[in-house]
Amino acid sequence: MKKGKRLNKINIIYKHVKNNSKEYFLVSLIFVIGIFLGVMFINNTQEVQKTEITSYLNSFIEKLKNVENLENMRLLKTSILENIILSVTLWFFGTTVIGIPVVFGIIMYRGFCLGYTISTIISIMGLGKGIIFITIALFLQNIIFIPAIIAIGVSGFKLYKSIVKDRNKENIKVEVLRHTIFSIIMMMVLCIASIIEILISTNILKHFIKYF
Repeated sequence: MKKGKRLNKINIIYKHVKNNSKEYFLVSLIFVIGIFLGVMFINNTQEVQKTEITSYLNSFIEKLKNVENLENMRLLKTSILENIILSVTLWFFGTTVIGIPVVFGIIMYRGFCLGYTISTIISIMGLGKGIIFITIALFLQNIIFIPAIIAIGVSGFKLYKSIVKDRNKENIKVEVLRHTIFSIIMMMVLCIASIIEILISTNILKHFIKYF
């Protein structure tokens, strides 16, 4: 019974992505461009800035090594609040015709941050240790976080196209409601990403930090 429900959910997600494949491709491409820009930016960063980044990363690693108990609940609340603000912002600008460039800009910026972070860690730690560090610290939450923000972006883009093509107020209201419900679901997914980041990834990293 449970297996059947799980397969049904997977089938629903598959159909949703398939029916909106063009939108998902576009928004994913914007995110990837952001990653590329983040990588290019760190490669062109001056030595003084790289020294500051290296110092910050080393300080972060030393803090993890020396602090016995991290303030997990405080960190979790902060992370959840940030993701709620992010999802509400994407939802809000996705409900307006003029706001869709802002949605794309936010998604590109999140890609930029990820690309910048990955490139920074690898340039400081080297390829081997860098990839291990990234896998432990970033992988688990981002396999949930990235699809969730892309999905909200796609939902907003679909609403934008509906508003442009269909001037019927009732139809637009239905599309806004769908976008709102979908965004709430994705906001919950982003909160799960926060839980994974703080309670799982950070604690795993703390156990392996002595090797960095």
